[in-house]
Amino acid sequence: MSDDDIEASKAPLLEHLIELRQRLMKSIIAIAIAFVVCFYFASDIFNILIVPYEQAAGSEHPIEMIYTAPQEFFFTQLKLALFGALFIAFPVIASQIYMFAAPGLYKNERSAFLPYLFATPVLFACGAALVYFFVMPMAMTFFLSMEQAGGEGIAAIKHLPRVSEYLGLIMILLFAFGMVFQLPVALTLLARAGMVSSTTLREKRKWAVVITFIVAAVLTPPDPITQIGLAIPTLLLYEFSIFAVVYVERKRAEKEAERAEEV
Repeated sequence: MSDDDIEASKAPLLEHLIELRQRLMKSIIAIAIAFVVCFYFASDIFNILIVPYEQAAGSEHPIEMIYTAPQEFFFTQLKLALFGALFIAFPVIASQIYMFAAPGLYKNERSAFLPYLFATPVLFACGAALVYFFVMPMAMTFFLSMEQAGGEGIAAIKHLPRVSEYLGLIMILLFAFGMVFQLPVALTLLARAGMVSSTTLREKRKWAVVITFIVAAVLTPPDPITQIGLAIPTLLLYEFSIFAVVYVERKRAEKEAERAEEV
């Protein structure tokens, strides 16, 4: 590349960097605003997250949580506010990413990219809803069943969770299920890029089952309820992804046939 070529490329590069900076600043501002709002309502949000615990314990048992360090609940609220801010600000972040990348895409590529932009938060919300309404109540029922009433010669064992530990548990499950529910998006994108095929996914189904249970064991607490609760939806999503990849392949074949006819 000559010096003239290098000089000619400086302006577009600087323009892209300036635009990237602007997109990043807008995303950070959106996260900051959402963080302030979530921190203001942190206690209310935390009480909403306790509902699965209340369902498992029953209305007749009062919910008691503790924190063992003066700053523990404050930092718990900070983590909760950041987690909520990232989720709330995701549409802004995704739109900024799309607007930055869109000028470099063809019209058909932009139209193909938009459905995934909408599907990602919807699928994440579906995974979070599964945790909130089904997996977490079942897991807490399993954990609370280990309590032991005291008596003569028997120690009383009562569950008194720390606020940070409970929040850490439910946030891990929400994040794990939300990310796993992105499987159809990831596989269909790979299929569009020609990196995977429906035939390959069918042939590797046995390996998918093994890997799914390994990932479920790593991402969830060491209890069978949450592990099975994550593994089964993942396998169902894998099967759904195969049908989605077949649809992508069929559309690609139709377009190739149309091009061949035009030629």
